[in-house]
Amino acid sequence: MKRFLVERLLQLIPTLIGISLFSFFIIRMVPGDPVLLMLGERGADPKIYMEMKSSLGLDRPVFEQYYSYMENALTGDFGKSIVSKRPVTSEFFARFPATLELGICAVLFAIILGIPAGVIAATKRNTPIDYILMGTSLVGFSMPIFWWGLILIIIFSVGLGLTPVSGRLSVIYDVEAMTGFMLIDSLHPDVLNEEGLAPFISAIKHLLLPTIAMGTIPLAVVARMTRSSVLEVLRAPYIQTAKAKGQSYFKVIWVHAFRNALIPIVTVIGLLFGSIITGAILTETIFSWPGIGKWLVASIHARDYPVIQGGVLFIAIMIITINFIVDVIYTYVNPRIR
Repeated sequence: MKRFLVERLLQLIPTLIGISLFSFFIIRMVPGDPVLLMLGERGADPKIYMEMKSSLGLDRPVFEQYYSYMENALTGDFGKSIVSKRPVTSEFFARFPATLELGICAVLFAIILGIPAGVIAATKRNTPIDYILMGTSLVGFSMPIFWWGLILIIIFSVGLGLTPVSGRLSVIYDVEAMTGFMLIDSLHPDVLNEEGLAPFISAIKHLLLPTIAMGTIPLAVVARMTRSSVLEVLRAPYIQTAKAKGQSYFKVIWVHAFRNALIPIVTVIGLLFGSIITGAILTETIFSWPGIGKWLVASIHARDYPVIQGGVLFIAIMIITINFIVDVIYTYVNPRIR
């Protein structure tokens, strides 16, 4: 087991180096000069332009810039934003709770609806219920997030007026960001004494559409994986034995079959957290959600190199860490791997 952990950790090092190289050089291939964007392309004084470029370290050879960047990154210094002049690390972690809150809600949405749908489809195999559930999941998996998000806004926000279009909380409420999770902060005793449950309800309304938009594809993945895994277990001899003993439908399906089908489902759910973070970029942009996805998109438009480099590297570290944890959990859950 120790050897497995060491091997997996060693495999992470070249992955992180490759991602850092990609994020560093790919943004420099995009047309546009961050200094010109700040000064304005018309009438920029050449002297001021060169001074600013020198102060940002952009006048040095690109490989020298990369070496300097990685040297600082290893000490935890990812530089300062060209636009806001604030450290990239502080900006990232100021926005990360918003993305994490949305991601957790999206995964819970996928699990709560996806697992029962998959189990029902497996037990009703080749029936209209199975075809409807799996057909719906296929449609959900095929829908682009940006298109699905706009459809939800048009129907529920513009058409029916049931949900807000953007943001995390109504502007009429002033909730201090103590944890960064609006659902938690809106239930703080001070907020409850002053505003009651109104801010909490507003936070839920703001979460609904982004959660559905970002959780639809993971829901489809969970449903299809659950169906496949449960179908495989239902063919096992011990399930036939349990049925022959006259055990109830609930016990046969949810105690015997589902428990043994859970291993691949747990793996998929763990990996979904990685895809949720990447899906946040589109979702947050559509719903103006103030998380790291929207932050990165704005930084790309502004050619804010330190933010893009640091943000991509942070996201990569999180995804790699999640995958590593899933691998470790899988070896404990499934004794055959050990």
